[in-house]
Amino acid sequence: MMSIAPAAHADGERFVFVSHAPDTDSWWNVIKNALKNAAKETGTTVEYRNPPTGDIADMARIIEQSAATNPDGIITTIADFDVLKASIEQAIAKGIPVMTVNSGTADQSKQLGALMHIGQPEYDAGKGAGARAKAAGVTNFVCVNHYITNAASVERCQGYADALGVPLGDHMIDSSQDPTQVYNKVKAYLTAHADTNGILTLGPNSAEPTIKLLRDTGETSKYNFITFDLSADISQGIKDGIVESAIDQQPYLQGYLPVVLLTQYKRYGVMPANNINTGPGFVTKDNIGLVEKLAGEYR
Repeated sequence: MMSIAPAAHADGERFVFVSHAPDTDSWWNVIKNALKNAAKETGTTVEYRNPPTGDIADMARIIEQSAATNPDGIITTIADFDVLKASIEQAIAKGIPVMTVNSGTADQSKQLGALMHIGQPEYDAGKGAGARAKAAGVTNFVCVNHYITNAASVERCQGYADALGVPLGDHMIDSSQDPTQVYNKVKAYLTAHADTNGILTLGPNSAEPTIKLLRDTGETSKYNFITFDLSADISQGIKDGIVESAIDQQPYLQGYLPVVLLTQYKRYGVMPANNINTGPGFVTKDNIGLVEKLAGEYR
């Protein structure tokens, strides 16, 4: 049963948002914009902190350092449950309200003792992508996983495979986040598996080098290509017909909602009883015009 904080009216609360994203990952700019807007509208302060290189051990230390400053709440991703578990639980043990967003699962959030999880049910999102791919005739695929240590990433690939009725097995490759490595590993896989007709990438870090590869090889219409998340290159890929669709998990809501909800929790002791699913939705040629206008700020 969820514990209820003592009701108290206050203002000027300070929250810390800790992400796993390296400085190079532009996808998080939408979340940063949401944090700025939410702070302004609630009269609170929100600090965004992240490990510059995406090192999860560094992220664990950031959570511990943030907890040591006794903020009014911490918002964090669960990029690696095993590595982050102790740091998050220590913050909660200190009496700091913690909400989890984006990476990780609702079950993991509950195990940690967080108030709630705001994000996308990743297995279901992958399964939705797989259903689209199956309807398009995909029979063999590659799932390009650029952050394989994150359980949510594997769930995405597994859901896609299950929708196709194909064992995941070696269809999932560990591409790393280095663009050159992603490019070369996808190229090697497609060369070795000529019957591949479906590609799933898990975000801009893996999608953008793959888009470049298909442009370079002139195979822009050979594959049913679905990706998670959006970026300028992905949007262009959709318009050019290289990418069939992008799975939108509405990152703006993942930044905005936890700040608003933690503010209400601190001030009045109120909190929704259920987790909040912000996705999946699909961005295609049909709706890319509207989404693209808001890209980088709200989408």
